[in-house]
Amino acid sequence: MPAECSSGTTRRLRGDAAGIAEAARLLARGDLVAFPTETVYGLGADATDAVAVARIFAAKERPRFNPLIAHLPDTATARAEGDFDAAASRLAEAFWPGPLTLVVPAHEQTSVCDLARAGLASLALRVPASALAQDLLARVGRPIAAPSANRSGRVSPTSAAHVLGDLDGRAAAVLDGGATPVGLESTVIACLGGKPRLLRPGGVPREAIRAVLGTELLDAEADSVERPVGPGLLASHYAPRARVRLDAERIEPGEAALLFGPDSLPGLVDARAVINLSQQGDPAEAAARLFAALRDLDASGAAVIAVARVPMADLGEAINDRLRRAAAPR
Repeated sequence: MPAECSSGTTRRLRGDAAGIAEAARLLARGDLVAFPTETVYGLGADATDAVAVARIFAAKERPRFNPLIAHLPDTATARAEGDFDAAASRLAEAFWPGPLTLVVPAHEQTSVCDLARAGLASLALRVPASALAQDLLARVGRPIAAPSANRSGRVSPTSAAHVLGDLDGRAAAVLDGGATPVGLESTVIACLGGKPRLLRPGGVPREAIRAVLGTELLDAEADSVERPVGPGLLASHYAPRARVRLDAERIEPGEAALLFGPDSLPGLVDARAVINLSQQGDPAEAAARLFAALRDLDASGAAVIAVARVPMADLGEAINDRLRRAAAPR
């Protein structure tokens, strides 16, 4: 058997062929699995499955829908998901596999879901150097979203024991590959047109990147481009063309309606379109469907999207954060 029982409900899998195969099976069916890279342990989920990705935010108690890094087994599979300019191509050639994340424009047909990308037109990609991680990713055959396997705000884990100490019972399994050799998160570089920007220092030093590019990097806080240096920073963000009206208690004729939970609202019969984020009132299901629902309601042609109240509990805080940004003046 590849698994050892942990003290809670998260299984501890050995980092051998049987354990890797079991971890791949769990990921493929939508479960969360923590696994080691050369940097830290990541909390993995199928990046093509919005419901699986929503479980990451719930398990980490992550307060916002920050974009998640999609991990791929090799450069070819990463290039299938995003558009690489000359700078991104040089960095990938120099540092992949390795502790470097590249933020690039997403292909129109990218398989990475909206929730993992936080609704942005870009996505974060990495090819880890860990042989165990590469084997796991190749077996799954899909991009794996994997932020650090710890509760939000806590120290990143560099061993399976660290993961279990923080997330036991919140993931299906942790794949034990021993201590991670880098022990520091990846460097994040944005290649979105113009000079590359350093969004986060990490496992690849600035000097090494500068030597490959032959130019200085812009720092995130020094970026003069009129867009956020990190995802989700603008007051008005994730906004559809339609005006968004929050905490609606009734639906006016011709409005599109975004509901949550089993309760209806007066005037719903005259709505132009109706989507319920979760009939059962499940915040994780609602989180997984939020961006797609806003897009679908916007496509209805309604001038206003009326949004029913979503409780702040659990992922409700993150959902309301995105809805407030969508409703902000533009």
